Amino acid sequence: MSKPSKETPMTPQPGPKSGRKQPRKPPQRVAQKMARFVPPAAEQETDPAAVAAAKAAKAAAKAAAEPTGPPPLRLTAAAVIAALEGLAVAAWGVILLFSGTARDAGAGAVVLLFAAIPLGAAYGLRRARRWSRGPALIMQLLSLPIAWTMLHSTGAVIAGGAALGALALGGLVLLVHPATTDALGISRTAS
Repeated sequence: MSKPSKETPMTPQPGPKSGRKQPRKPPQRVAQKMARFVPPAAEQETDPAAVAAAKAAKAAAKAAAEPTGPPPLRLTAAAVIAALEGLAVAAWGVILLFSGTARDAGAGAVVLLFAAIPLGAAYGLRRARRWSRGPALIMQLLSLPIAWTMLHSTGAVIAGGAALGALALGGLVLLVHPATTDALGISRTAS
């Protein structure tokens, strides 16, 4: 058996069936790892004019991707509907939080956490962020069965169910409208 070299020191790692030691692989250096991500100097752009042109092209592409001007009225209306729903959920959470029992207080804290979903979506819709459409759509879809249940109750709850159902349907229509998807930068599929 030959002596192990300095590059592959022996460690007491038994093999599959034999009790022999297996050579340990040397650790890779950071420079070797980074070589995969950084192109060699020959491939890097050294011409200052070309580097400036590449930076200008990146800036132009970024500016084209960012929405300019105020968001369309439909997007603003969808943000208002999401904010109203979020404020209603937050009010419900505050009422539960301070109702008196420990169980209701815990439920109130959870409801307050859930209020962050439509409020965050309203913030994103107002700023025309494409990530905000998903949480807003989910909130509208969750609101429909709640409104349906409220409509089949008694007393003042029926009026609240009608209002919630109207807001949810209006929010759905606004969020799937082509002007809204275009303002958010969401591509539509060709039919």
